[in-house]
Amino acid sequence: MSDPMDDLVALLRDRRVVVLTGAGVSTESGIPDYRGPTTRRKTRAPVRYRAFMNEEAARRHYWARSALGWPRFAAFQPNAGHDALAALEQAGCVEGVITQNVDRLHQKAGSEAVVELHGALADVRCMDCNAREDRSAFQKRLLLFNPNWEEQTAALAPDGDAELPPDVTAHFRVPACRRCGGILKPDVVFFGESVPAARVQAAWALLERGEVLLVAGSSLAVYSGYRFVLRARDTKRPVALVNLGTTRADAHTTVRVQGKTGTLLPALAHRLLPSYTRPHHAAHPHA
Repeated sequence: MSDPMDDLVALLRDRRVVVLTGAGVSTESGIPDYRGPTTRRKTRAPVRYRAFMNEEAARRHYWARSALGWPRFAAFQPNAGHDALAALEQAGCVEGVITQNVDRLHQKAGSEAVVELHGALADVRCMDCNAREDRSAFQKRLLLFNPNWEEQTAALAPDGDAELPPDVTAHFRVPACRRCGGILKPDVVFFGESVPAARVQAAWALLERGEVLLVAGSSLAVYSGYRFVLRARDTKRPVALVNLGTTRADAHTTVRVQGKTGTLLPALAHRLLPSYTRPHHAAHPHA
């Protein structure tokens, strides 16, 4: 019986690889996720687009929680899996990464060809005039409007925000767009919201450049990621999968390796790049 890692190395060697990543790549950096074999049941539903856009209370509740969660979220550092993918790209083994994550950890690790399918929490966008604001700059405005808010204590949640009951956030004040006074929203795709067409096209174009699709750290429960596996299958591109737990695409994979991406991706990098050594990152202050 062959070793799955041997099979993975043989499949990827000397082929142009496109990587599709999910939350499982970032959990080892300390970022919680919504689903997965080790994920506890969440008492809070994810943020929904329609509620955010239509209900002032929903926006207030989101930004109040985000004001607490953002400093910790922004401090997270890439783990060994992110570093391995960046090294594989720099060596020409990986064409690029399509990520479902919104944490920018791939870029922090040094990956350059990254399509952020669901956007990034580091950006804030006006839903009326499309003006953009850096999330860290917006954080200063949030705290200016809500003095001493950072003294609240709460557990970090998957959206880069924090767990707080609605009654605690009832009087939170949310700044408007500086240009037009419009609604500001993190530039990420909320549940019930469509992925922007230009972003999808960029992901399709990246997939076309690859000869094989490597899925890492995703259960592929959400169709916006799963469709890339279906396109790879339909275009006769082999699909490799590195993940802890079962996935929606198990039946479509050529090679499947079970385990944590923070262990398996560096092992893959060592096999494909014998001289690979992981770069040093500052320790995460909340690890």
